Amino acid sequence: MGEASLIWETWVNLAEKPIDSRLCSKIIGYRTAGTYGDVCVNKGFYSVMAAEFFSSLADNALLIVAIAILAQIKAPDWMTPLLRLFFVMAYVGLAAFVGAFADTLPKGKVMFITNTVKFVGCTLIFIGVHPLAAYAIVGIGAAAYSPAKYGILTELLPAEKLVIANGWIEGLTVTSIIMGTVLGGTLINKHVSAFLQAHIPFASSPAVSALIVILGIYILAALFNLRIPDTGARYAKQPLNPIKLIKNFSVSFTTLWKDKLGQISLSVTTLFWGAGATLQFIVLKWAQTALKMTLDKAAFLQGIVAVGVAVGAVSAAKFIKLKSSLKVMPLGIAMGLVIMVMTQIHSVWIAYPLLVVIGALGGFFVVPMNALLQHRGHVLLSAGHSIAVQNFNENLSILTMLGVYSLLVSLDLSTNAVIVIFGSLVASVMLLVMLWHRRNQQIQDSLHLIGEEKRH
Repeated sequence: MGEASLIWETWVNLAEKPIDSRLCSKIIGYRTAGTYGDVCVNKGFYSVMAAEFFSSLADNALLIVAIAILAQIKAPDWMTPLLRLFFVMAYVGLAAFVGAFADTLPKGKVMFITNTVKFVGCTLIFIGVHPLAAYAIVGIGAAAYSPAKYGILTELLPAEKLVIANGWIEGLTVTSIIMGTVLGGTLINKHVSAFLQAHIPFASSPAVSALIVILGIYILAALFNLRIPDTGARYAKQPLNPIKLIKNFSVSFTTLWKDKLGQISLSVTTLFWGAGATLQFIVLKWAQTALKMTLDKAAFLQGIVAVGVAVGAVSAAKFIKLKSSLKVMPLGIAMGLVIMVMTQIHSVWIAYPLLVVIGALGGFFVVPMNALLQHRGHVLLSAGHSIAVQNFNENLSILTMLGVYSLLVSLDLSTNAVIVIFGSLVASVMLLVMLWHRRNQQIQDSLHLIGEEKRH
C-alpha cells in the first residue's frame, strides 16, 4: 500500500506541473539521467497507468452490463460468450492496421482517439443497438488502444525496467478487471439501479443508468490520455495501401515467430490470454451451477480471480528479472491442474482461495513472459508492430477458445466436463511449449539475446 500511495501522490504532483513536451521528448529519447528526466518518464508512465486503469474499468463493467441486457432480452445462453468473441474479433481482423496506426501518431494521441471509439460503442448500447454489435465497436477501440498502451512502455523505459513496468501495468489492469466486474455487478443490482434511476437524469431503466455511469468513466480515461507526454519516438512513415500494410504485418509476424525467444514467449502469452478470456465465462457458469449464485454475485468471483492475478503480477515484478523470465513456465502447467480442482468445490468460502491461487499462478508466469516478448519485439520490430503481432495471436487464441466453449455449451456438456477439458488443455499446451524451448536450447543457446539492444 505504501508503494501504491507513493505512486499516486507522485502522479498528482506531476500532473500539477506542465512540462515542455519537446524538452521532455528529448530527455526521454536519450534516457538522460537526472531529476528532470525522471520527472518526464514518471509523468508519462503514471499517466499511461491511470488512463489504462479507467478505460479497462469501463470495458469490464460494460461486459457485465451487456450480459445482463442479453438476459433481459432472453437471448440464448450460447450468445453470452459471443460478447467477448465479438469484442476480440477486431484484434484479429485489424491487426495489420492498428500497429501502423499506433506508430503514426504519438501514443498518447492514439490512446485518446481509440478511447473515444470505445465511448461511441457504449453509446450505441445506450441508444438500443444490440449488445453484440455495440460491444464489437468497443472492441475496435480496444484493438487500436493496445499497441499504443504497451508500445509506449518500450519508448519510455530501458529493457531492464520492462518486467517491473509490466508488473505495474498488468497489476493495475487486473485491478481494473476486479473493480470493473464488481462495478458491473453492482450497477445491475436492483437496489443500486433503483437508486441510480432516482438520481441520474435520463436514467429510464436499470441498463440506461448503468451505461451512463460507464460513459462517465470513459470520459475520465480520456482526460488522463490527454496528460500523456510525447516521448519523441518517431518511426518510418507508414504506408496507406492496405495490401502493403498486410504484407508488412506478415513480415513482422514471421520475424517474431522465427525468433527463438519470441516464439516461446508469444506461445505462452497467446495461451494465457485465450485461457483467461474463457475462464472468465467458465467462472460465471460454474458460480451459477455449482455455487448457486446470481449473476451480480457471480461477477464478483471474476474479481477474485483477478485479485490473484494482481498478486502474481506484482510478485513477478518484484522477484523475477528479465534474464530469468523463462524459468516461470512450469507455473502454467500448475495453473491448468489447479483449474480442474474447481470440479470438487461447492462452497463459496473454499472457492475464494482456490480462485486466488489460479489467478496468482497465471499472473506470476505471464508478466515475465510478456516483458520478454515486448523486449524481443522492440529489438526486432517497432513498438506498434510488435504489439499488433502479439495482439493478433493472443486474440486469435481467444476467438478459438471462446468458439470451442460456445460449442461445448450448445452441446449441453456439464460445467464440470468443460472445466476438466479446459484445465487439461492449458497444462498440456504449456508442457509442449517447455519441451519446444528445451529443444531450441539444445540446438543453440538463445538466452544471451535477452537484453540485446535494438537493431537498426
